[in-house]
Amino acid sequence: MQMAIGPRLDLRQSQSLVMTPQLRQAIKLLQFSNQDVTAFIDEELERNPLLERGDIFSDEAAPAERPALDQTALPERDATDVADRVGSENLPSEAAAPLDADFSNTYDPGGAADGGLSRGSGASSSFDGDDRGIDDYAESRRSLRDHLGEQMRLTFRDPADRLIGAYLIALLDPSGRLSTTPEALAYAMGADLDRVERVRHAMMRLDPVGMFARDLRECLIVQLAEKNRLDPAIQAMLDNLDLLARHDLRRLMAVCEVDGEDLAEMIAEIRRLDPKPGALWDATPPLAVIPDVLLRVAPDGGWLLELNPETMPRVLVNQRFTAHLLPKASRADRAFLAEKLQTANWLVKSLQQRAQTILKVATEIVAQQDAFFRHGVAHLRPLILRDIADAVEMHESTVSRVTANKYLATPRGIFELKYFFTTAIAGTSGESHSAEAVRHRIRLLVGAEPIDEVLSDDAIVAVLRREGVDIARRTVAKYRDALRIPSSVQRKREKAVPA
Repeated sequence: MQMAIGPRLDLRQSQSLVMTPQLRQAIKLLQFSNQDVTAFIDEELERNPLLERGDIFSDEAAPAERPALDQTALPERDATDVADRVGSENLPSEAAAPLDADFSNTYDPGGAADGGLSRGSGASSSFDGDDRGIDDYAESRRSLRDHLGEQMRLTFRDPADRLIGAYLIALLDPSGRLSTTPEALAYAMGADLDRVERVRHAMMRLDPVGMFARDLRECLIVQLAEKNRLDPAIQAMLDNLDLLARHDLRRLMAVCEVDGEDLAEMIAEIRRLDPKPGALWDATPPLAVIPDVLLRVAPDGGWLLELNPETMPRVLVNQRFTAHLLPKASRADRAFLAEKLQTANWLVKSLQQRAQTILKVATEIVAQQDAFFRHGVAHLRPLILRDIADAVEMHESTVSRVTANKYLATPRGIFELKYFFTTAIAGTSGESHSAEAVRHRIRLLVGAEPIDEVLSDDAIVAVLRREGVDIARRTVAKYRDALRIPSSVQRKREKAVPA
């Protein structure tokens, strides 16, 4: 069954349209990630007593029986099915305020940030939706300052030393360094400079080693000393970190008085150290990416595309609860229940339409980028929002919202939907190439270059033009910088084998 998408809206004929709170919230739902939608639904379950958790599919269809969705077949259940379950008489007119429109010039009267869905209270009638696991109840990790403070109290007995140590902990920057000079620290605390330095050097050996250093050199020296690897040669290297940064290996060999093999071992030793020992301690762990759409190969060689059931919102309107309350309700309570019922119906319909819109856009993206899924990034074709918008008969702003913060799980990995939109680079034979595919080719060319034949930007341009890509040298340089590939001069220095 085809998706129920509202008619296109011509703003030139609808300048007087007012964006209602419900419509504003429905548009926001399109742009929400699945985590944002889950958090929003949890809030609505507390605010609206008529909402409850449930499965948007009918009870007759078990999860294993849900139809797979390919590029042309769409869900067999649409918004009409949901409306039948919750009552369609309270649903706003889709034609009067379609979601598929550009509202950049539309008057917005403001209102509550939650789209007018904030009054009232209530929650699910059971705890069946509690998905918390044992990890949610585990003790949270101590902060870096707590970790250092505990070690500091065990290291120093003198209260004055502990006071200095606590002051140093408070002044740490996110990387674990101290930007204040020892003289300024001693003056601020009214303490002897030698004493402050003695405490600071002792605290540099706390876990993680290298904290409380004033610069990179001091941080690395402490870590090497802790490993008993601070010999005169590597000390000389740390005194000349600017030469290491420029990859001037010949001068480093002369300064450190070592040969090429020893220098390579010393550089490897330096790279194993942590230049910012405090940076990752308090860092928030990255959230796991949960795909919104799943793509797999069909038995006939095509593609099967379906919404991820783990991210599909499961919300229903409790009609039985409403029918039980209405006969006994006062006029004020009836007005409250009518408002909550309309809000709940609108939310369910908006979530269903959001799911269908995501699937429709993702299906067209897969159809447009079929070669990428079959052959890899080198076959990624140029694609812009307008191409998808015209194909699915939506506005570009709608496609932009749908592809924001949405992920597609494919046999080649998980990709954000926006990844598939790339600019076009002209070809020498008239065929355009994807900018992402060209960047990938540049990475491969540099990775395969021999030690004695480093490719300059002009040489990369010549190779790409022989392959049919009409590209300028400055574009190659820009892509190389974006890929964090050093210049050919610097790559020569890095690959040079000292005599």
